[in-house]
Amino acid sequence: MPQPDRLPGTPDFRIKLPQDGAEARGYLLTRFGGNGTNKFLLREGSLVTAEEWPGLGRHARRFRAELRADGALVDAPPVPGRSQEGPARWVVTRDIECNSSSAAAALVYGYDASGPESWRTEEGHPLADYQSTGWRPPHKAWLVRGSNVSGHNLVRQLWLKEGLVSLSGAHLPPLEESDPTKSALRRFVEEGYEGAASYHQKQGLVDELHAFLTQMRVGDTVATYDDDRLYLGRITGDAVQTTSPGGLSNLRRTVTWRTDGHAYDELPGELRQKLSVQHDVVDLTGVLDALDGLDGEVAGTDETEVAETLERSTPKELTLPGISDALASELLVHERAWLEEQRELLLDEKQLVFYGPPGTGKTYLAMKLAEYFGGGPEQVKIVQFHPSYSYEDFFEGFRPVEDPETREVAFRLTAGPLRELADLASREGNRHVPHFLIIDEINRANLAKVFGELYFLLEYRDRSVRLTYSGDDFPLPPNLFVIGTMNTADRSIALVDAAMRRRFAFVELSPRTQPTSGLLARWLEREGRDAEPARLLDSLNSRIDDADFAIGPSYLMKPGVYRAGGLERTWRTKILPLLEEHHYGEGIDVTARYGLDSLRERPA
Repeated sequence: MPQPDRLPGTPDFRIKLPQDGAEARGYLLTRFGGNGTNKFLLREGSLVTAEEWPGLGRHARRFRAELRADGALVDAPPVPGRSQEGPARWVVTRDIECNSSSAAAALVYGYDASGPESWRTEEGHPLADYQSTGWRPPHKAWLVRGSNVSGHNLVRQLWLKEGLVSLSGAHLPPLEESDPTKSALRRFVEEGYEGAASYHQKQGLVDELHAFLTQMRVGDTVATYDDDRLYLGRITGDAVQTTSPGGLSNLRRTVTWRTDGHAYDELPGELRQKLSVQHDVVDLTGVLDALDGLDGEVAGTDETEVAETLERSTPKELTLPGISDALASELLVHERAWLEEQRELLLDEKQLVFYGPPGTGKTYLAMKLAEYFGGGPEQVKIVQFHPSYSYEDFFEGFRPVEDPETREVAFRLTAGPLRELADLASREGNRHVPHFLIIDEINRANLAKVFGELYFLLEYRDRSVRLTYSGDDFPLPPNLFVIGTMNTADRSIALVDAAMRRRFAFVELSPRTQPTSGLLARWLEREGRDAEPARLLDSLNSRIDDADFAIGPSYLMKPGVYRAGGLERTWRTKILPLLEEHHYGEGIDVTARYGLDSLRERPA
């Protein structure tokens, strides 16, 4: 079947939905959408999720509703041999043209997602690999440092006075091309800066020169920083190469500056985070909306530019969905206000730990809250710490990797779960979407060893640090939240140190405090079961003198407990062994003190 609008040279892409492997397919179109990227065609027969998660944009919700109303999305028929209790799906009854690959991904997932990364080929390659490298957004933003160029403050002495921005480029030959390739610049730097710069400095210089000469365009926003003030301007001229005293400003672009500036302490946190990156030229396009929001457009903006800016969609703010009655009912909390408090703690602190004895639902609650606040399971990653867990496992490190063709093994820099999730959270289009890392048994690892320099970022989200292995300047994105769980009965592991306690909010889940206290009774009532197990559990915990060894309700919230002989079996094989370990060496008859017969004869 001919596809005349298909972007030449690009393959089919697909998304596999979690849980049941349902699949959506589509391809790129030659036409461009409103955001300047290629439109995307979602193919007839694709399956999409029927559920809409919190955080899905209003436009995407309206688009889904319109497609549903006109019959383009209908209930998918049941799949033979597959459980009917799986997630609800819709099937696409005709080809659907979407404004972008990200719009198509949001339609499929039911939550906002990055299309260039979500859509994959049959071999697993992302759609981003097939987008033109020459394309760039029509309006970008840049930070160029100039307050200390070989000891000279060019911002104050030159840039603001004469209306320009510059780089030194002192050892570059005359550039014959107006748009030199990166490989050409690398050759010039290797030859011109031989003996004048280290290998790492040369790498950074190539990137900065390439950005200044070829990526910056007339109309882009430019920012610079001096004396605790941020100055904004708009680039008005192409790059030119000239001579300058001491070679401090050989490469120049004209700029219309605003001279009033903005105090550093008043800048948004996401902007301060970018300003902490230690390079002379930094791409600020990811925080362009924050720059525009400081005081509107800079001088020199014409009416067309103003109109284009106004047409840009309002930037989405990072927030967490409010607590719904359905969530409070599902989790059986005693008061909805308790869940609201956890939401506020996450917004304020970004990190919290649920701690308490075993069986109190710490991991279950962490997963439920993360999926609810994040808008779906795709925004949640779970790791479990253990004594041999390391920084290289958690963040990044060199690991042996086999080449699939030559079968040779080489050590390659490999991202761990935190790096993967942080990179996903910081992608364009994802920055307003909460992402969650759940660390189960957080106190079972050497935390100082595992976190390394990331300790600093847990407390200072508006800063970045230079990474140990890759050398990247890395910040923890503000939309990445961490929830840890800690078993207080595990006395073989030292409690977390003071540095971690300062960086996390700690929330107790104990059978002696709400919402865990009374949870079993509420669950039994909802399930229509007899309340005796709740009375027995309360009687048991009243006899345990150490709150860290109390028994949580989740042991008695499983179907097997309520089959014939299930309660006695669970008590004998799950609960009493924990108490045997607690009283090891004390000579106490655990069965006589904590057995079901004893509790029924002499309830608390």
